[in-house]
Amino acid sequence: MATAATTSPNRSAPALIARFLPVVLSVYAAVIFLDSLRYKFTDHPKTQEIFGRLDAWATTLGAPGLFGHTGLFSQYVIGSAEIAASTLLLIGLIARFRPLGVIGSLVGLSVMTGAISFHLLTPLGIDPNNDGGGLFAAAVGVWLSMVILLVMRWRDVLALLGNLRTAVDRAA
Repeated sequence: MATAATTSPNRSAPALIARFLPVVLSVYAAVIFLDSLRYKFTDHPKTQEIFGRLDAWATTLGAPGLFGHTGLFSQYVIGSAEIAASTLLLIGLIARFRPLGVIGSLVGLSVMTGAISFHLLTPLGIDPNNDGGGLFAAAVGVWLSMVILLVMRWRDVLALLGNLRTAVDRAA
């Protein structure tokens, strides 16, 4: 005989996943982002090493200072984007502010796409701090979390794009 718990659509495994996975992924990403700030905003030696290597690489391409303390991709700019993503992801957990979570996911995806790209496509490598690639693994984990969140919230993404198009059309 089936019980109410096994037949209730609100308690099915897919419904529970759809309800709680966005919370888990948002909190996971926010924790990773916020934890990294203690390194970025205190000018930790590990941060100096990473951004120093990236800036030296950029210098060979004719863009000295790009990753320096006042550069376009400085640790402070990246850290600020991570604060914004974290804040939006966490506020987006409140149902009426869910579109802000989508924006936070897009910001987080952008930051992590950059991080992964710089790890893979520059002399930085996947283990710049000799930590077994933990920093790179965290970036990949957050990137995957952002992709999953955006897929789960595809309707919100489309609504956001529609609102953006309306705003652009009105401004034109």
